Amino acid sequence: MTIAQPTPLKRVSILATEGVFASTLMQAKDFFHMASLRYGKQQGLGLTPTFDIRLVSPDGQAARSFSGVLMPVDGPLDHADLIILPAFWDDFDALCQRHPQVLSWLKERHASGSVICGEATGVFWMAQAGLLDGKEATTYWRFFNEFTERFPKVLLNQEKHLSDADNLYCAGGVTSACDLYIYLIERFCGASVAQGVARDILYEVQRSYTPGRIGFGGQKLHHDLIILQIQQWLEDHFADKFRFEDVAREHGMSIRNFMRRFQAATGDKPLHYLQRLRIETAKGLLSATRKSIKTISYEVGYDDASFFARLFRQHTELSPNQYRRQFHHQDSPA
Repeated sequence: MTIAQPTPLKRVSILATEGVFASTLMQAKDFFHMASLRYGKQQGLGLTPTFDIRLVSPDGQAARSFSGVLMPVDGPLDHADLIILPAFWDDFDALCQRHPQVLSWLKERHASGSVICGEATGVFWMAQAGLLDGKEATTYWRFFNEFTERFPKVLLNQEKHLSDADNLYCAGGVTSACDLYIYLIERFCGASVAQGVARDILYEVQRSYTPGRIGFGGQKLHHDLIILQIQQWLEDHFADKFRFEDVAREHGMSIRNFMRRFQAATGDKPLHYLQRLRIETAKGLLSATRKSIKTISYEVGYDDASFFARLFRQHTELSPNQYRRQFHHQDSPA
């Protein structure tokens, strides 16, 4: 999909509690500090950071990390546009009892429009606050059973490394968190800044999955269960050859009724939704693999690479080769 004009970002707050994995906390800080510098340069401000990235704790005091490092923080819980909940290794029940203000903070910030994202066990905070009830989420594989038992109302998807719904983002682990941060940097700072940060930090990252296809969660926050089933079917079969007439009939609808219901529920026409699924998948393949354009075109469902290239440009304003070069061309960090 074509990314709209970036939403202004003023503050990123990263939560530090006892048992936090210092590496995941500082990884988030470094990603967004790099973005802040690059965005400043793009705005003609030189290497001046354009938004604040703050480490916060429930009481404003330093927090001892999983490995015993005393992590200094910038202050207590605050009003941030973007909140990041890093991974931790500690007794979660004890953390909740010790810091109940974290839960109320998350509820208040989400109601005020803040974007919240959690990495691995960091997702537990969002679920405990009730923000993920009835919504899709993911977490680190080791905690699938515990998460399901604790939060039966959350739709845990064990097949996904990334999920999004209603400004709530979940990353299963370290690598998927990197992809999530790049997506959020693109959302707030624009594609060129995001691609620059990806070149600086992710150039040699190897994934066991295809990044991309994030950004569709908001289109699942409706109550048409049949359309939700079809959306899931499209995610699983987006590269197949099929007719929407057949999809509609298999779900007990005429094509006309299907088209109307799909657009009413998701805000997209079915064909445009399918194209976006394919293009977002292609973006991930272009940035993370060396596969040829023709191969990627075929893998996302298009036999005609020229048609795929034209469609890709319509959605991204770049050709597939231009998009790839922006990720793989080496330049200075800032």
